[in-house]
Amino acid sequence: MSENEMGESKNSMLSPAVREHIDKWNLRYPPEQKRSGIFEALRVVQQENKGSLTIELMDAVADYLGMPNIAVYEVATFYSLYHLQPVGKHVIDVCTNISCSLNGAAQIVEHLKKRLGIDMNETTPDRKFTLREVECLGACIAPPVCQIGKKYYENLTPEIMDEILRQLEGG
Repeated sequence: MSENEMGESKNSMLSPAVREHIDKWNLRYPPEQKRSGIFEALRVVQQENKGSLTIELMDAVADYLGMPNIAVYEVATFYSLYHLQPVGKHVIDVCTNISCSLNGAAQIVEHLKKRLGIDMNETTPDRKFTLREVECLGACIAPPVCQIGKKYYENLTPEIMDEILRQLEGG
């Protein structure tokens, strides 16, 4: 297989809609800087792949953006918004940094583990919830904090977490 055919094969892993989205997104950057679109490219590829990335998809992004595979892996493994394993419908990121820790994050984590029946970095059998620990969510003014999807929840207690879970289970 020629190098060009390999590139076309990798790019075919990205749907036409994803390639179009990446191309439109990259219009905001100079043509020689299309690598700048890596964050959005990974986000949209992950979204289309039901919430996680595979090596093959990351390689396809690297090929499409004309960058080394390792550069894509570095981004995907550094930032907690990218998932390299399948995740549940709702990813619960609990901050355990100093401010949250001093204000009860460990109690929230233990409550969630017991309530969901999973440990950190695990997903419930029904694939509704994934529980993760994150270093900082930048909401130190109202600890403890968690993020679920794009929404932040602050000043958490076990009772508040139970209500959040009830709402998520219903939806």
